[in-house]
Amino acid sequence: MTGPSPFPSPRLRGEGNATSAELVARVVRPEIRALSAYVVAKAEGMIKLDAMENPYALPGPVRARLDAALSHVAVNRYPDGGADAAKAALRQALGISDRQAVLLGNGSDELIQIITSALARPGAVMLAPEPSFVMYSMNALYAGMRFVGVPLSADFSLDLPAMRAAIEREQPSLVFIAYPNNPTGNLFAAGDVEAVLRVAPGLVVVDEAYYAFAEASFLPRIAEYPNLLVLRTVSKVGLAGIRLGYAVAAPEWIAELNKVRAPYNVNALTQAGAVALFADTGWIAEQASAIRAERARLEAALRRLPETTVFPSQTNFVLVRVADAKAMFDGLKAQRILVKNVHGWHPLLANCLRITVGTPEENDLLLAACTELCR
Repeated sequence: MTGPSPFPSPRLRGEGNATSAELVARVVRPEIRALSAYVVAKAEGMIKLDAMENPYALPGPVRARLDAALSHVAVNRYPDGGADAAKAALRQALGISDRQAVLLGNGSDELIQIITSALARPGAVMLAPEPSFVMYSMNALYAGMRFVGVPLSADFSLDLPAMRAAIEREQPSLVFIAYPNNPTGNLFAAGDVEAVLRVAPGLVVVDEAYYAFAEASFLPRIAEYPNLLVLRTVSKVGLAGIRLGYAVAAPEWIAELNKVRAPYNVNALTQAGAVALFADTGWIAEQASAIRAERARLEAALRRLPETTVFPSQTNFVLVRVADAKAMFDGLKAQRILVKNVHGWHPLLANCLRITVGTPEENDLLLAACTELCR
């Protein structure tokens, strides 16, 4: 066969001898090029108190049950596309009504992405309090959705008049409320969240990543609000490594979101692990209780340090304001203790550190180091 190829050239018009950097500048969205990639701090050899992980290993019998389940997974086959057994295990363990539908994701991060993509039609707005979980605004940017942040009150409570005004003005398709909030750690007043649900014209996602450490949940109330979706993850209850999140809402919402979900998004090992791990949840409750007790001890000890403010928490971390967050962060890191410096994230977080609750031994080492650094 002679003559010109019937297939178009993959080269861009006017490409010439452009470098990779020039091509990137030409075709990658400028708002993406302006970002920095999310960097996970290296923690080898450190006491790791920066990522809100459960510090306790699985109990022996639970580990044995998990090992047995994983040994039977046919990794040469694709996983169940609907993850039906994993969903059934979660329904049974958490008492999720048959009248609600469940969607699973590769962590709640993927579910945030799915929800945002499904609702990001031209001109749509995402609204959330600030400071809150950074992935809300990041996913709005990824999807081309306009993000509107509403500052919290000085005590980190919802500024309900400001929220109502912003909802009336912006008419958001999507509202995210972290309940409890990250990185502030507090639980918003239920009445304030209810008020948002009543006035919001679109979907309201109540993100309950820290539900195991809080004293309230909207999961039993989904039937009351047709615009409510409850989002959770198992990452904070000792299962961060399996990457599993779940969304619960009216079937009409889940049916649409499921269209955006990639096939086989939850791998076979995670699905089998979920079935084994949620066969009983007593171990989760026991570990969560131990973490809450350590949180109270940690808060009390930190309050005794000079120039330190400890904010109330219903999560597995504590937010503290110190005289100099960078100096304290660097000092702790020099002693092989890794916490999160959130100074600079938002004006309300000036000189704040977010400290995950560790084991009693880890917390003792943290408190000793903080006491020494505060002298």
